Order: sequence, then structure tokens, then C-alpha cells
Amino acid sequence: MQTGYYSAAAGMVTQFNRLDTISNNLANVNTVGFKEDNLVVGDFMRLFQEARDELPNENHSKEGAQFLNRAMTKAPQVVDSYTNHSVGTLQKTNNNMDFALSKEGLFFAVKTPQGVRLTRDGSFTKNDEGTLVTKQGYPVLPESYFQTGDTIAFNTEDSVLEVDKNGQLYKNIPGSIMMAIDSKLFIAQPADINLLKKEGDNLYSYENISTIKNVEESSGVLQGFVEKSNVNAVKMMTQMIETNRLVGMYQKAMQVQMDDMNNDAINKLAKKA
Repeated sequence: MQTGYYSAAAGMVTQFNRLDTISNNLANVNTVGFKEDNLVVGDFMRLFQEARDELPNENHSKEGAQFLNRAMTKAPQVVDSYTNHSVGTLQKTNNNMDFALSKEGLFFAVKTPQGVRLTRDGSFTKNDEGTLVTKQGYPVLPESYFQTGDTIAFNTEDSVLEVDKNGQLYKNIPGSIMMAIDSKLFIAQPADINLLKKEGDNLYSYENISTIKNVEESSGVLQGFVEKSNVNAVKMMTQMIETNRLVGMYQKAMQVQMDDMNNDAINKLAKKA
């Protein structure tokens, strides 16, 4: 009786965690460069499918049946989480300080107080010192940063900025219509995208960040565009409705279990009296 109650309670907690993830996705549906998060919930079927070929007992045996019966009492829980890094919709802005990455797995590098971080949010601007920065004020890094420590800066005369598909910047030569080669954006491509960790402000940390090299021929930079969130609002709303219903079902199951336990205790006490 208590096993069922605790399993229902654990299932409700799992759905609360799932609800938090869904709510965060929906809250960032309009956040530039945001990537959808998802949870993997472990259940009996998943456990059986993963372990059926490695069971210590033969199938269709008493020992095997006992193993499966014990497994069925396991409460559902969050066993893994992951981020969907697929490319979101590219929206044209005609702002020459906006940049989008059209390929999955590519990131801009920025300098934060906590160190170098990666981001897909290419909504850049110039600060008062003429440095190219993110909306949060973090300097955007050039490909030579780990060798020189430099950032990308502009003079007051630099009124025209062009960037090619590989992230190479071109600035106008004052007093002429000619363009001169300038810095090149650091376009990072982590060896294992699953090792990225979200830190807020659309930033990702990566262990041994200094080992990431610039992708010379990325062919993925688009000027005058931003990448919208890849969150599917309709799918998230459907999942939220499903999760709320599961929470209600678990709550009802817990209520029934508690009522049964109370009735059982009252009947036993009454018989003893």
C-alpha cells in the first residue's frame, strides 16, 4: 500500500521537474538563439528494454519474474536531460550588427567575468569604447584571442561594416569607398556538443575552452539576420497540458492510497477495540 503511495509521489515530483523545463522553454520562445531543453523520464518499459539482454536470470523463469516484479516497483524519475541544438528559424533584420549561424554546432565566443563562453545569440552592438559586444555587454572575440588577447574594436570613422560567410570583418577606409580587411569572428565548434553547459544569458560553458579552435571555413555566418529560438510553442503547450494531467492523476492516486490506508487503520483499530 505504501509502495504505491511513494511511487505516485515520486511520479508527481518528476512531472513537476518536467513542468519547470517546459515552462522555461515557453518563457524563452522569443529569445534569440535559445535552444530547447528536454528531460528523459525513466520508467519500467525503458528499464526493461535497456536491461533485458543483460538480465542475470533467464527469461520466463521464476528468478526472472522476481527481478521484473522488483523493477516494476521503481518510481519514475528523471534519468537524463539534454538540449536540442537544432538550428532555429533565421529572421532577417537588416541590421549590420546582427549575425546568425546557419549551421548546427557553431558558436560565437565572448568574454565574460567568468571566462570565455559560447553563444548562438548574434545580436551585437558597439559600446562607448567602440568594442563589439553582446546585449549584456560582453566583448565578442576574434579568432586570434587566445594568441593576442585582443577584442574587436572600431574607430569613430568606421561607418560601414561587412562580414562574409566565414566571419571575416571588413571596414570602410575613411574618405573612400574601399573596404579593408579587419578582425575575424571567432567561430567555435566544440568537439562534443553534449558537453556544453547552460549558464544563463544564452551562454554556454565548455571544459577546456582554450582547446577549441576557430573554424576557418565555416560558411555559416549570415549578416543582417538573427536566429530565433528553436522552441516549438505548440509542442510545448501540448506537453504542458499532458504534464498537468499526469500531475492530477498522480494526486488522485495518492489520495486514494491515503484514504485506503486510513480506512484500513480505522477498521483494524475498531476490531481491536
